[in-house]
Amino acid sequence: MSRPVLLVIAHGSRDPRHAATVHALVREARAQRPGLRVETSFLDFNVPGPLGVLESLAAEGVRDVVALPLLLTRAFHAKADIPAVLRQAPPSLRVHRADVLGPSPLLLTALDRRLYEAGLTPADKPTTGVVLASAGSTDPEAIAVIADIAREWRHTGWCAVRPAFASASLPRTEDAVRALRALGCARVAVAPYVLAPGRLPDRIAAGAAEADVLSGVLGPAPEVARVLIERYEEASAGALAALGA
Repeated sequence: MSRPVLLVIAHGSRDPRHAATVHALVREARAQRPGLRVETSFLDFNVPGPLGVLESLAAEGVRDVVALPLLLTRAFHAKADIPAVLRQAPPSLRVHRADVLGPSPLLLTALDRRLYEAGLTPADKPTTGVVLASAGSTDPEAIAVIADIAREWRHTGWCAVRPAFASASLPRTEDAVRALRALGCARVAVAPYVLAPGRLPDRIAAGAAEADVLSGVLGPAPEVARVLIERYEEASAGALAALGA
């Protein structure tokens, strides 16, 4: 069995910054694994779509594909939308599904990286409260995962870490900022737990108006690319085992 093609499936957005950031992340992943073929697709708003890429790969004679949801939690898109698309893949393809990116200790390192790039230092951790601001979801599993990540990140030395959500769930970013102020943190930072710019990340930024620091989206951070490659390799190993290779 030859190395499967990696098909990244991103969310998509009307905001052109979204697709540009996804492509930058894919370039970083390619740089970390030279020779690995990586194709990029989008569920909505951008092209190409995943089904079109799968059909093109099948027409080329590709046999094995690892489909990787470029998502941080297992919510509706990971549980319903993407599986529905993959079920329509050409029958000549063996499509192996990779897990979503989060949670991962590497993503906590990427969050730290973005906060340090925004002006904080490791010495600021004990006096800084951080809002872990995600897009939000109606899926209880996804919400619970964000809360777990906040607790885990707090154990790395931050004064406090509170989860917040741009939609579908509470609290909002601005409410979490105020809660950290009330807790007595000397400084409050907002760390978007999102992969690329768009409408919800902009809402997070607006909610960070009263914070001292707002970091950038995770984007093409090297740690994010490393997680992407890890998820691909896990799925590839499972495919090889299933085929007895």
